Amino acid sequence: MIKKALWLVVVILTLCEISAYKYLVVSPIPSKSHSILGDALVEYLADAGHEVTYITAFTPEKVSPRVTIIDTSDHIRNFPIDATFNLKSFMDGTVTTNNFMTFAPLMLEISRATLGNSNVRKLLADENQRFDAVIAEWMYNEVYVGFAGVFNCPLIWFSSIEPHWMVMQLIDEIPNPAYSTDMLTADSIPPLTFRQRVVELYTQIVGRLAQTFWLSGLERDVYNEYFVPFIRDRYNTVPPFEELRYNASLMLCNSHLSMNTPIRLPANVITIGGYHIKPNIKPLPEDLQTLMDNSKDGVIYFSMGSNLRSKHFPDEVKQSLLKMFGKLKQIVLWKFEEDLPNRPNNVHIVQWAPQQSILAHKNCILFITHGGLLSTTETVHFGVPIIGIPVFADQFVNVGRAVKKGFAQRVDLSYSLAADIEKAIRNVLDNPSYTTRVKELSAIYHDRTVPPATELVHWAEQVVKTKGARHLRSPAFMMPWYQKMYLDLILVLLVVLLIFYKIIIFFIISVTKRVNFILYLHFPCNVYEYGSIIFS
Repeated sequence: MIKKALWLVVVILTLCEISAYKYLVVSPIPSKSHSILGDALVEYLADAGHEVTYITAFTPEKVSPRVTIIDTSDHIRNFPIDATFNLKSFMDGTVTTNNFMTFAPLMLEISRATLGNSNVRKLLADENQRFDAVIAEWMYNEVYVGFAGVFNCPLIWFSSIEPHWMVMQLIDEIPNPAYSTDMLTADSIPPLTFRQRVVELYTQIVGRLAQTFWLSGLERDVYNEYFVPFIRDRYNTVPPFEELRYNASLMLCNSHLSMNTPIRLPANVITIGGYHIKPNIKPLPEDLQTLMDNSKDGVIYFSMGSNLRSKHFPDEVKQSLLKMFGKLKQIVLWKFEEDLPNRPNNVHIVQWAPQQSILAHKNCILFITHGGLLSTTETVHFGVPIIGIPVFADQFVNVGRAVKKGFAQRVDLSYSLAADIEKAIRNVLDNPSYTTRVKELSAIYHDRTVPPATELVHWAEQVVKTKGARHLRSPAFMMPWYQKMYLDLILVLLVVLLIFYKIIIFFIISVTKRVNFILYLHFPCNVYEYGSIIFS
C-alpha cells in the first residue's frame, strides 16, 4: 500500500514537472515603473509553477526559487534618470524627449548595453540553456527578437503601453490614422479634427520611413553583432533579422478599454492592463494609516512618479506649491525625495509612497499625477479622479484620454504650476461629476471574465502548448500591402479597360476603313467628303 502511494506521488510530481515551462523574460529598462511591470509578470509565471530567467536592471525584493535573475543594474549608472528626466530641464525647455527621433536612439542604446552586459552574454553563450518561450518588452526597437533566434523558441512581445501603430505592425496591419494615434502625439485624442488627422497621418508616414531607412539598419547591425555569432555557434543557418522580427506569436499589452481608445485588434493581442495590481493591497504604514484615517476633509495625493522627481522643481515652484497647498483644508500627501522644510501643517512628505495603498484608502479624494500609464491605471482601478501634469512620452496621451473620459483636469508644466493646480483642484472637488465618472469607469475596469494576471499566464502557456500559437495569427499580417489595398485588382481592371478600349478603337477603325472603301468604289472623287458627312 505504501509503495502504491509513493508511486502515485511520483507520477503526480512528474506530471507537474511536465506542465512547467521555461520562460526568458527580457525587461531591462532602467526605470522603476518598467521594472514593476516586469516583476509582476515574472511573479505570476513563477507562481503558476514555471521556471523564469529574468533579465532586469532591478532585482526584486522577494525572488521565487523558480526565478533566475540576470543582473543588468549597470544600466542605472550608465543611464541616470536624474540627468535624463529632470523636471527643471523640461520646464526650461532645455530637454525635449517627446519625439521618435529622440526616444528611439536612447532605447536602442539601452538595448545595446543590455546585450553587451557580461551576464547576458554568458546566458547567450550557454549552449545547454533552453527556453520554451521568450517574453521581451518592446520599447522603440525590436532587437530582442534575437533571443528567440538564439534559443529557437516562440517570441511573445510585451508592450508597456496600449496597442498602437508601431507595435501593431509587428503582428498585424497598422491601424487607420484617422482614429488611432501615435503614443507620442501630445493632443490628438479621437475623434480627431481635420488638422489632427493630417498631423497623425504625417507622423505615421514619417515614423514608418524613419524606421525603414534609418532605425531598421541600426537594429540589424545590433542583431548581427550581438546575436548572430551565438546563433551560428548553435545552428547551421542564421535567420534574417526581418524574419525573426515578424515572427512573434503573441503580444501582451498593458491596456484596458476603460482607460484607452477601443480599436480593432487581432486575436493574438491580449490586453492585460492592471495586472501589476495585486488583489490584496498591502496595509499602509501605521503613521500613514493614522494620518489618512483622521483626515476628515480627505487626502490629496501628489506624485510625479518614479522617473520624475519633485525635488527637481525650481525653488520658486516648490515654495509656491507649498503656499498654495497650505491654503487647503485637505491633507496633502506629497511624494518628495528629500526633506522639505517649512511645510504647512497639512502638507506631509513621503520619500517613497505606497501608491496603491494610498489610492485604495477611502479618504483619498484626488490624485495629482504626471499621467504615467501605471498611475492612470491605478487611479481607475481604485476610482480616484486626477489632475494630470504630463511631461514626456505617453503621458500626454494618457492625460488627454482621462480628460476626454471626464475624470481628469490637465495642467501644463510651467512656472505658474501652483496657480494652475489650485484652479484645477477647485474644479475637480467642487464638481462631483469627476468622481462619479471615474467610479463608473472603475466598474467597467473590474467587470472582466478573468483577472488580467490569469489572462497573462493562460496565453503565455498557450503559446508554448501550441508551439507558437499560429492559429491566432492575423491573416492580414500574412498579406502584402498591395493586396490589402486591392491594388492588384485595380491593375487587372485597368488592363481589362485598356484592352476593351483597344478593341473598340480597332472596331471603329475597321468599320471606318470598310465604309471608306465602299464609298470610294461608288464615288471615287468625293470619298473624303462623304466620309466627313458620315462622321459629322
